[in-house]
Amino acid sequence: MNFPEGFIWGTATAAHQIEGGNWNSDWWAWEHDPQSPCREPSGDACDFLHRYDDDLALLAGLGQKAFRFSIEWARVEPEEGEFSNAALAYYRRVIDACGRNGLTPVVTLHHFTSPRWFAARGGWERGENIAYFRRYAERISRSLGEAIPWVCTLNEPNIVARIGWQAGQFPPGKRDNALREQVDQNFIGAHAAALEAFKSGPGAAKVGVCLAMTEYQALEGGEERTARIRHQNHDIYLEAAKGDASDFIGVQTYTRARIAAGGTLAPEPGVETTQMGYEFWPNALGATVREAWTGTGKPVLVTENGIGTEDDTRRIAFISEALRSLHGAIADGARVLGYIHWSAMDNFEWTLGYGPKFGLIAVDRETFVRRAKPSAEFYAAICRRNGLP
Repeated sequence: MNFPEGFIWGTATAAHQIEGGNWNSDWWAWEHDPQSPCREPSGDACDFLHRYDDDLALLAGLGQKAFRFSIEWARVEPEEGEFSNAALAYYRRVIDACGRNGLTPVVTLHHFTSPRWFAARGGWERGENIAYFRRYAERISRSLGEAIPWVCTLNEPNIVARIGWQAGQFPPGKRDNALREQVDQNFIGAHAAALEAFKSGPGAAKVGVCLAMTEYQALEGGEERTARIRHQNHDIYLEAAKGDASDFIGVQTYTRARIAAGGTLAPEPGVETTQMGYEFWPNALGATVREAWTGTGKPVLVTENGIGTEDDTRRIAFISEALRSLHGAIADGARVLGYIHWSAMDNFEWTLGYGPKFGLIAVDRETFVRRAKPSAEFYAAICRRNGLP
């Protein structure tokens, strides 16, 4: 079961979840707020800030060919208009280390976190603040653009809008559906701004946005509700990407959702679930890839897919079944550029702290010693042969 020639195999991470000490971001403030739902602070995370060279060598030794990571806006622009050359130099070193280890860097400009000063100015609620993100993207493009072949402008903006402004679980912790809809539109504008910044700057990066996509399954009587949910969470972003100059659409999938007339149903009793409470449903990947491909006509890059579990045998099963479903989507005509697994290592899982284990590599919380799990070797074999055994 081989994949197309040139298929990209790698793993994904995010700055706040692995670097450590990201104290100038809105998320650091949020996780230290006693009124927030966060179980624990991120602290030193995985200390990737100091261990990136060894980590990238480890991933390369596991057969991987790409590494997705994010640039932390709060490090690069710690105060409004003040850019840090030291932070930019650090990210240049990470990019260079990718090159030394034969890993293609896939760079995300915004992965959930924003500078505190940006949040204090109203953050993503205010359309005029898109100009700040445009300026940041322009600076990254000007400083690093020639060395970046792949750019993800925003990571799961649909999740940030829904959980931050409707569910109240991410910063700023609001519950206002109308405001959430405005934030969605501002994210669409921010993607367009960053896309333009990179297309007009140095280098020839392929640019896209990464969406959280669930396989929505309508049960009898739930068709209308499902259509509304899909429109708000998927369609408005897919429609925007279809009409812009994006080079790809990033798909990030973990499970399905069954929707009845009365709302979204919890997994049935006895059904296997993950540490996130998701139903174990790896086949969702093929369904969402088909949806993204038909909805945009853009090539698809799977930028996240994985499972939170302590049982590594279930991670192996999840990867195998997910890739079989992805192979089926490709056989049906979807153009898929690659598969980037979430995550390279166990890390900080936002409000849930260090509980959920998504990594192919375990990280000792005291010593930061890395240990490749059996699933890492299983995935390495797939990467090396460009297909499933």
